[in-house]
Amino acid sequence: MRRIETLDDLHALYGTPGEASLVKEAAVFTPAYRKIIEAAPFFALATAGPEGLDCSPRGDRGAAARVAGPSTLLIPDRRGNDRIDSLRNIIRDPRVGLMFLVPGHGNALRVNGRAWITDDEGLRDGFAVEGKPPRTVIVVEVEAIYFQCARAIIRAGLWDAAAQSAADGLPTPGEALRELKAGFDAESYDGSWAARAAQTMW
Repeated sequence: MRRIETLDDLHALYGTPGEASLVKEAAVFTPAYRKIIEAAPFFALATAGPEGLDCSPRGDRGAAARVAGPSTLLIPDRRGNDRIDSLRNIIRDPRVGLMFLVPGHGNALRVNGRAWITDDEGLRDGFAVEGKPPRTVIVVEVEAIYFQCARAIIRAGLWDAAAQSAADGLPTPGEALRELKAGFDAESYDGSWAARAAQTMW
């Protein structure tokens, strides 16, 4: 099996990108890109650190991130599993990549930039839900914003209700944990999940 190891070989296979693929990239939030961010309740956050890479799902009620300036994005760090992989990476390597999805919308929006973390009380209070502010806010200084064409979403049938049956029969988190730790009580873990989540959502 041949390995592609040079840029020349890679470019020979893929050629030159079309005009739209190059023109679509901006360094600031255009009105169109801002509107997509404000409609997106979900995005994935990619970071890098000495231990390797991390890609973390981020979701919220309403917009999952807030545009705070021409090239500044604010992200509340809501409650999760407290591994803080993304935050530890940002402290040591500020480079981040984000991909926003809007349910039912065909295109993804990608954002690249550099991030830092703040525990500013006023900023955190501005993101409070049900009286609970996030512990920190991630500030992203944006370097590039562009949409990703819809082909992957169309191929995956991501918003097709009929395709969602693919989740039927998948292992639960408890079952996955039991494979990793003999004797783990998968039934109790899965059975109490809804109540745990309701109490620790924000």
